Amino acid sequence: MCARRSSPPPRQERAALVGLVTGPARRVEAEQSLEELAGLADAAGARVVLRMLQERSRPDPATCIGGGKVLALAAACAESDVDVVMFDNELTPAQFRQLDSVLQRTVVDRTQLILDIFARRARTREGKWQVELAQLKYLLPRLAGSGAALSRLGGGIGTRGPGETKLETDRRRIRARIKSVEQEIDHVRHRRTQLRERRQKQSVPTIALVGYTNAGKTTLFNRLTHQRAVASDALFVTLDPLLRRVHLPDRRSLLISDTVGFIDRLPHALIAAFRATLEEVSEADLALHVIDSASAERDRQIGAVRRVLDEVGATAVPVLDVYNKADALTVDERRRIREQDPAAAVISARTGEGMEELIQMVASRVALDTRRIAITFDSGKSFDRQQIARLYRVARVISHVSTGDRVIIEADVPRRYIERLTAPNVVEEAVHGA
Repeated sequence: MCARRSSPPPRQERAALVGLVTGPARRVEAEQSLEELAGLADAAGARVVLRMLQERSRPDPATCIGGGKVLALAAACAESDVDVVMFDNELTPAQFRQLDSVLQRTVVDRTQLILDIFARRARTREGKWQVELAQLKYLLPRLAGSGAALSRLGGGIGTRGPGETKLETDRRRIRARIKSVEQEIDHVRHRRTQLRERRQKQSVPTIALVGYTNAGKTTLFNRLTHQRAVASDALFVTLDPLLRRVHLPDRRSLLISDTVGFIDRLPHALIAAFRATLEEVSEADLALHVIDSASAERDRQIGAVRRVLDEVGATAVPVLDVYNKADALTVDERRRIREQDPAAAVISARTGEGMEELIQMVASRVALDTRRIAITFDSGKSFDRQQIARLYRVARVISHVSTGDRVIIEADVPRRYIERLTAPNVVEEAVHGA
């Protein structure tokens, strides 16, 4: 009996990266952006074999980098056996057509590359719907021309032939699909709203982890929740939100939400499509901004995260900066971070360093808007026993005194929960009012 031969693994695509330095942009920033594009290429499964950075006063409307440079790029791609050319800029339909014609290779821009990675990583129906919506909205205004560019841009939509009639049919099909996917996402949004309202009724605070992609959010999530969510030294590993309960040392509990990582120039279509997921951040009681403290581009990444938070309407949410990967810092680097941002936490989610201090800071932040009160309960009543249990979950209990069925509890209670926790029980302002 002959042994079955295993098929060889698929050939890894060889990629060329192309960046453009224009106007006041500095070359060092363009080089950093191209380095990030290399990380995106790796996340998409490609191997970078060629890099090119072109300086121009402004992008060439036909080819982005100029006709002569495109010819040089085509020769270099042939020599390096390149399969796909990745531009760090967003290309117009006309530029796509011209570049396809000259390079005779697959051409993608930064936005397409990010959408491709998201499509690979989405696992749940919700995540897949959101990625598809972003892809369709990216595709629709680019349905122009014919040939390889149109076929590639419309991958998965259907085989396209030449002619304006076919183009209009494609547009109608895409618009219909966009409407259908948006309806599905609206259902998700409605379910999320109901779940948030239920959590609020249970008086459980929610903490959202936000940060630049690969800053270590999922590693911190696993450390806080004792879970084993997939964490990796790669971009955009987490797309589908995770929500788990964490118990604080003072016996209160809260919910931790892990979210999709942000990136500089995150496509607007993607932000819009993931709005149902990102609303978890805008509705949180506290956001932990996880920062890769060892990154040479730390400040730029911090700025990118803050811009996305602003775009999703989360500017009103209190933020605690968490400088992660402290195990990769020198003593002087840690000291400088603490001097520059004394209110921040400095931790290593990988080793557990600084976690106790972080938990204390979270507990303090969640309890900032509190009032110290003494509440009288009747432990003989089922409703009062439930209220006592809830009080221990959401407040910091100072003292608990029982005399028969009469129970007096002094606690620091979040102001927004006082009315629902105390009615119809006797409430007095504690001696040490907060």
